[in-house]
Amino acid sequence: MIRNKAMLLIFGIACILSLLLWAERDSTQSDVEKIVKEIDELYRSRSSYSELEMQIVTPHWERTLKMRAWTEEMEKTFIRILSPAKERGVATLRVGNEMWNYLPKTNKVMKIPPSMMMGSWMGSDFTNDDLVREFTFVDDYSYQLIIPDDAQEGLLYIEFIPKEGLPIVWGKVIVAVRDEDYIPVWERYYNEKGNLMRVMYFKDIKAFDERKIPSLMELIPQTKEGYRTVIRYLDIDFNVELPSDVFSLRNLRSRRIRDEGS
Repeated sequence: MIRNKAMLLIFGIACILSLLLWAERDSTQSDVEKIVKEIDELYRSRSSYSELEMQIVTPHWERTLKMRAWTEEMEKTFIRILSPAKERGVATLRVGNEMWNYLPKTNKVMKIPPSMMMGSWMGSDFTNDDLVREFTFVDDYSYQLIIPDDAQEGLLYIEFIPKEGLPIVWGKVIVAVRDEDYIPVWERYYNEKGNLMRVMYFKDIKAFDERKIPSLMELIPQTKEGYRTVIRYLDIDFNVELPSDVFSLRNLRSRRIRDEGS
């Protein structure tokens, strides 16, 4: 009888420990999902309007593009280049999984196929997918907290593995965020062989429209020495009212440089 009671007690303790471990694991997963959502939505809201610069640096030349951008949640993006004069009026539109570029010199609209989403945008180190974020971490990747060999105090690290069946070229992505507010510090992109291909740094945190975000993103490819691309946000407004035609092919073809929603 005593032995049976002891076994029942041990079994009961084991069940309680299992439940506690399950609750802790479930809570941890919930916390990670919260961080991932904040990473995805860092520069997004119900709608936004921004003014920004893109500096493209190579060993042979350097140029800076000034542009405006509009977004609607995670589904729509519109970008129009203001300068230099050579690229003035070039525009990019993304609605859902579809993307188009407009070239004013030839007055042509080009639809970008999925196979070209990882192609360079305007000769920069950013891809078409980077600019319009066709894929999201929360929906298209599996993720978990990790502790890398070079872990630093005050940072959390999340490893992202793309889900099977998606045309994502990265084998994995590791993101470091500040423990205090989940603002990203850097993102490291690896190919399927585990080789580090590029690193994106997030710097110069500023408050725009009462939201703290890194105002500078610097992308450095690891396979091309002397190349880097820097995006600087000059101004950004969140949850603004946008004209109904911003995310349209008609607006894409427009040669007007006007303040849509600014």
